[in-house]
Amino acid sequence: MANLLRATAAWGLFSCRGYCSRIKQGKLSEDFVEALKAVVGSPHVSTAAAVLQQHGHDESMHRCQPPDAVVWPQNVEQVSQLAALCYSQGMPIIPFGTGTGLEGGVCAVQGGVCFNLTHMDRILALNTEDFSVVVEPGVTRKALNTHLRDSGLWFPVDPGADASLCGMAATGASGTNAVRYGTIRDNVLNLEVVLPGGQLLHTAGQGRHYRKSAAGYNLTGLFVGSEGTLGLITAATLRLHPAPETTVAATCAFPSVQAAVDSTVHILQAAVPVARIEFLDEVMMDACNRHSKLDCRVAPTLFLEFHGSEQALGEQVQRTGTIVGHVGDGNFHCILLVDPEDTEELRRVEAFAQQLGRRALALHGTCTGEHGIGLGKRQLLQEEVGAVGIETMRQLKATLDPRGLMNPGKVL
Repeated sequence: MANLLRATAAWGLFSCRGYCSRIKQGKLSEDFVEALKAVVGSPHVSTAAAVLQQHGHDESMHRCQPPDAVVWPQNVEQVSQLAALCYSQGMPIIPFGTGTGLEGGVCAVQGGVCFNLTHMDRILALNTEDFSVVVEPGVTRKALNTHLRDSGLWFPVDPGADASLCGMAATGASGTNAVRYGTIRDNVLNLEVVLPGGQLLHTAGQGRHYRKSAAGYNLTGLFVGSEGTLGLITAATLRLHPAPETTVAATCAFPSVQAAVDSTVHILQAAVPVARIEFLDEVMMDACNRHSKLDCRVAPTLFLEFHGSEQALGEQVQRTGTIVGHVGDGNFHCILLVDPEDTEELRRVEAFAQQLGRRALALHGTCTGEHGIGLGKRQLLQEEVGAVGIETMRQLKATLDPRGLMNPGKVL
């Protein structure tokens, strides 16, 4: 074990003595577990069954596939040392944020070590004059906006769950405000990434937070949406926006789904600067009525939100009055209730999801507007980008992760 520890500063120059060999139950060798503890401390390493189960699934329908160990690094230096240790010994590495993903991205399909990054939860720098902030991976969307409350700024990308911001970057998250403020991809300026062997990369240069650049390849864009398959995001520099002076919400029911869809197109064509346009069909409206004891009309319904000054909002609302509406960024979800123990029901749901994805592709759309590829949409990704696109992605993956240990089994 001493040889392992002495080599941590050399980024992957560990002796290959099989410290991660598993017994039949899939457990790690004691020496390897002790090496993990030597980096982060015994309280921050766990091989307890309950902890492994907790870290083997997200909120998707994909069954739990637990890792062999969970570690809680406290800083980027520990992440680098742990990554170098795992990578040199052929141990898969699976990053974990809040576990709110919906595509099985945290499932440890080949075992390995789960890096729970929630203890790294500092807001490292706030630059109010240039509208940017630097956060560690444990900082969630709500925590950041609470911190920003008195600054006149906010971070508007809202995927619904209180997800970690670096996890949002890793999965290419979107949300209800995308129609006005863009997705996470539009709001990431720089990323600090620990590469598979432990090297530290700043995708736009260390400390930089410019709005635009023509300097070489877009490394930041490469890692946004990479789902932990190319490296571990340990800090993100994010674009902030002025907090709206006033917010106004409105709802509007329609006689059909098509009418609601057509309306949104008209709203956007009329250049009404809506912040959110959300859609619920009549089945979901009925469910909401039942759950929340409401008496809303059971019909396809749009929920709209407007941001701005009182005068501007007054003008916007007067213009929503002559049109009828849809989802602003063309992204939608089908929420299906399923019994995870019913094999036939699971098969039907999976078949529906594939059919739905292919329908989106046939309409020149994408198989996933947010939440990423994970386990569930790998075939659809191949159909979307084609053989050349997939091969290019594989080559990029092989260049950065030649041993295939970064969140294996995902995306490609």
